[in-house]
Amino acid sequence: MRADAVAPGHLYVVATPIGNLGDITARAVDVLRGVDRILAEDTRTSAGLLRHLDVRTPMAALHEHNERARSLAVIEQLQAGQALALISDAGTPLISDPGYVLVRDAHAAGVPVVPVPGASSVMAALSVAGLPTDRFRFLGFLPSKAGARQAQLRALRDETGTSVLFETPHRIDAALDDAIEALGPARPAVLARELTKQFETVMGPNLGQIRTAVQGDANQRRGEMVLMIGPAPAASGDEDQTRVDAVLDVLLSELPVKQAAGLAARICGARRNAVYARAVARASQA
Repeated sequence: MRADAVAPGHLYVVATPIGNLGDITARAVDVLRGVDRILAEDTRTSAGLLRHLDVRTPMAALHEHNERARSLAVIEQLQAGQALALISDAGTPLISDPGYVLVRDAHAAGVPVVPVPGASSVMAALSVAGLPTDRFRFLGFLPSKAGARQAQLRALRDETGTSVLFETPHRIDAALDDAIEALGPARPAVLARELTKQFETVMGPNLGQIRTAVQGDANQRRGEMVLMIGPAPAASGDEDQTRVDAVLDVLLSELPVKQAAGLAARICGARRNAVYARAVARASQA
């Protein structure tokens, strides 16, 4: 172990593997061996990793149910000079995992907080998705209730960057159905499942094909899942605009402007705001 791996009174936020244990960094091992105590989301889960790494540092549980109650005591330990490490069950802490309260309180108390970067399912998924990554946002887990989930997905209709979502195996079918209802089957998307593990799969290129693959293979409804939805395709060029106008003309003859614009945007894969403006203009000419 490096003698300078840790400093007294510092909180180290340490990323751990999301599947393949070989993805732990040498620095993370040094820190985990050098701190006085490791704060783990689930000590039973983390025990296997620590045994694999031959790390014998004592652990204490810090999870969503006790974090607020324990934060003050942990800060006092840090202020007394102890070096502590925070880990989650897998990946980078605080990314849809506990730790926010402790890190916030540590900053407020003047305790140095040090990142020890490593595996992250969000970054791993984006790196292999083949979707635009110059602009993206992480939305965490989709809501479990259908109405809230559908509303969040509808809000992505005109999104200009890639959206990264977590989903659970027992809700993936409903989530894909709702996504297709809100965004259309042709919306670019990639589902990354069980990243870095034996049965890793990365499937796309759109919501419709992902749903077909998942419904056709029960194995694709297992494990940890990252769903990435690409940006709304922008209508470009005369050919695209001609198609939008043709669809609008049909829909405007039967539907109100707002409804016609929404359907035309979904059918053509165009931005809703732009299609709505086009619909208003065409309706006024009729």
